[in-house]
Amino acid sequence: MAIRSIITAPDSRLKVKSAAVGEIDDRVRQLIDDMFETMYAAPGIGLSAVQIGVPERVIVIDVAREDDPVGPLALVNPEILWSAKETMSHEEGCLSLPDQFAEIDRATTIKVRYLDRQGDIRTHKVDGIHAACLQHEIDHLSGKLFVDYLSSVKRNIILRKLAKVRRLAEVPA
Repeated sequence: MAIRSIITAPDSRLKVKSAAVGEIDDRVRQLIDDMFETMYAAPGIGLSAVQIGVPERVIVIDVAREDDPVGPLALVNPEILWSAKETMSHEEGCLSLPDQFAEIDRATTIKVRYLDRQGDIRTHKVDGIHAACLQHEIDHLSGKLFVDYLSSVKRNIILRKLAKVRRLAEVPA
């Protein structure tokens, strides 16, 4: 396993639509393992492959609490089959937008279909933080960031802050 670099906004690679994975082989399983290691090291609760420069439809999440039966999940080619009409608002952040947070409305419950690391088709109906995290990560696969749900003014403020941080980091000492 390896910790990979996480791309940060406003990098145009985050706006790329990810391609479906044709076959789950050792390369994809290694990608999944690297993604988990990268996510835990960051630390975060979700990561999409595009965030580490691999524009493929692969995400990992781990929002489990001690009493939670849903543990870490790796989802290949995930798709939302159904979303509740009811929404919830909560503060979201993103490893690709470090130290930036905003209140985002998401469906309270979703049903998702995906391939697991063995290539078996799975479906899960999840709610709460699981649903929000999956919606966030699946958005990444379409080139959408949580700031895209904000007004243009709020979005531009966040993206300008991140661009400034990047410029300052690139200035030689």
